[in-house]
Amino acid sequence: MRSQFLCAAAFALQALAAPSWTSTPFNPPSIPLAVRSPYLNTWLPQGQGVALNDAWPSFWAGRITAWVGFVRVDGISYTFLGAPVVDGANFTKATQKSFSFTSTQSTFVLSAGPVDVTATFLSPVEPTDLVKQSIPLSYLHVSVASTDGATHSIQVYSDISGEWVSGASEWDIQWSTTTTDILSHQISLVSPAKYEEISDQSQYGNWYYSILNGKGASAQIGRDAVVRAQFLNNGVLSTVKDNNFRAIADSWPVFALEKDLGKVGSTAAAVTYAIGHIRDPAIKYVLAGNVKQDRSLYFWSKYSTAQQVISFFLNDYSNALASANALDKKVETDAAKISPDYAGIVALSIRQSLAANELTISKNAHGGWNTSDVLYFMKEISSDGNTNTVDVIFPASPIFLYLNPKLGEYLLEPLYRYQTTGLYPNKWSIHDAGAHYPKADGHNDGTDEAMPVEESGNMLIMALGFARAANDLTQIRRYQGLLDQWTQYLIEDSLIPTFQLSTDDFAGQLANQTNLAIKGIIGIRAMAEISKLLGDNAKYTNYSSIAADYVTKWTTLSASKTGPHLTLDYNDDASWGLAYNLFSDVHLGLNLFPKSLYDQQTAWYKTVVNKFGVPLDTRHTYTKTDWEVWTAGIVTDQGLRDTFISSLKAYLSNGLNNQAFPDLYDTITGVALGFRARPVVGGHLALLLL
Repeated sequence: MRSQFLCAAAFALQALAAPSWTSTPFNPPSIPLAVRSPYLNTWLPQGQGVALNDAWPSFWAGRITAWVGFVRVDGISYTFLGAPVVDGANFTKATQKSFSFTSTQSTFVLSAGPVDVTATFLSPVEPTDLVKQSIPLSYLHVSVASTDGATHSIQVYSDISGEWVSGASEWDIQWSTTTTDILSHQISLVSPAKYEEISDQSQYGNWYYSILNGKGASAQIGRDAVVRAQFLNNGVLSTVKDNNFRAIADSWPVFALEKDLGKVGSTAAAVTYAIGHIRDPAIKYVLAGNVKQDRSLYFWSKYSTAQQVISFFLNDYSNALASANALDKKVETDAAKISPDYAGIVALSIRQSLAANELTISKNAHGGWNTSDVLYFMKEISSDGNTNTVDVIFPASPIFLYLNPKLGEYLLEPLYRYQTTGLYPNKWSIHDAGAHYPKADGHNDGTDEAMPVEESGNMLIMALGFARAANDLTQIRRYQGLLDQWTQYLIEDSLIPTFQLSTDDFAGQLANQTNLAIKGIIGIRAMAEISKLLGDNAKYTNYSSIAADYVTKWTTLSASKTGPHLTLDYNDDASWGLAYNLFSDVHLGLNLFPKSLYDQQTAWYKTVVNKFGVPLDTRHTYTKTDWEVWTAGIVTDQGLRDTFISSLKAYLSNGLNNQAFPDLYDTITGVALGFRARPVVGGHLALLLL
């Protein structure tokens, strides 16, 4: 038995001491374990350091997703994963020796008596393979090798609990086990609710925990203490079936898989587990005429059953590992050119950012899969839960520009399509495609969260950026009328923005926002560049002239009369903020704003650096991690750029936080203020674009 309260209390005690193991490149606030989709999103909270077998893994929102691992060595059992208590059975905790993470993997090495256990959690990143990237499965690879020169009899055990299935433990679950080429547990709710969530966990679909079947493999379902004691006492699981479907918290049913590795010496032997959540349909999307369309994950175009895709996934581990290692190396090489601290920040960001997204396709009139109809959907994790929020896609956009810009276009496509139906009544860009994931049912009443300059500017800037990076004009040509409509709005309202929200909506509404005006002006110039790409030189000249004129006027409006810096809002001379929207001017090579402005802001930011970074603006001492990195991309002094990065790394490694990469924190205390597991951390790849 266990509770959230007890787990939190245990964490608080463990967080008092620094870890005894080595952590490479550093110990983050939380370690990604299985982080592959909005629902397959489990972490190991850290603080100052929690071993893999010191605490329960948890869903990004904080709820326990119990995951247990034992290794039995010559009849003596050790736990390497999770924090189980098993009455009537003896085991000891393996000793964690090291932990490391890359862009795709989290690896733990633990000593279990005369052997080392290496547990590698691999969440694949396959940005150019739409089938593989859409598979909502993740690996746990457990290898064991002798450290004393002798051979040892080894059995490996792992289980998951029903807590993965729902955000409420009183819900009844049901289960079955497949025994073909794979040994696979399937778990689901007895009464699923399509497209619904509880505490951000999906209320429909099936969970799977699987290994390859064969000699030495066994499976069992039952009460947690009973099943675990069976392995600990016997080294093999029982064939006794538990068909008493019940609530998640009723005698805590667990779903266990065991593999006898036989005699193992200094050459490692291993077993690979696959965990995942498969639901169909995945997304509800609104079409013209307010028709609702069910959309499915892309991988269904190749595999007709869950068992087929799981079998492929398990048999493909060596290829997945090779691909992951290649990507890890590329990211490390590119990011290390900035600094080692930056390389670690980028590596911690990639799985988290991509896991918020799902690739979907539709069916054609004959019932076949239409793989030319690709729409990518993003959940605004931990803030509003919206679907395809424009001002969340925008800060995340560097990850797509770096890995595969077509993914960025697939993210924008649902927004474009909906707004061309005429269902959305406003003349500016919509804020999101649906109030709550996984429903992309639009805002036909036009009452979505209004950020007119923000979202219109974002869409225009991303339209240009993705078209250039993908070297494909198809999308901007198709939607040039909509892009032009948003540009006309920016001409009306971006130089002197009315009282409204920007993407930093948590800070409240404000009129005459200096940084928001920057975005609007760049948006107008982006449309000039789009027009040029499409061969409309008259529009290029017109929009370029308007943007240049606005920059001249903005320069006067935004300047502080009492200090050499930009204001937060016009005529508020003592105010200032991070002018992160200038990054698009630099990245797109527009050269709209004079170099002297960048030099001025560089000098100013040097005077306002706190222990853990530069505040977002003068209203608070907090900051945003994505905007810090974007600001690091516009400063003209490498030393200051490196200060932004080192301050961010200091925040991530200070041991004061235990959530998945929180992107809002206090620059004085280094304490996270919310916004965890969000896709905006993809914006940390911004410096790789310059």
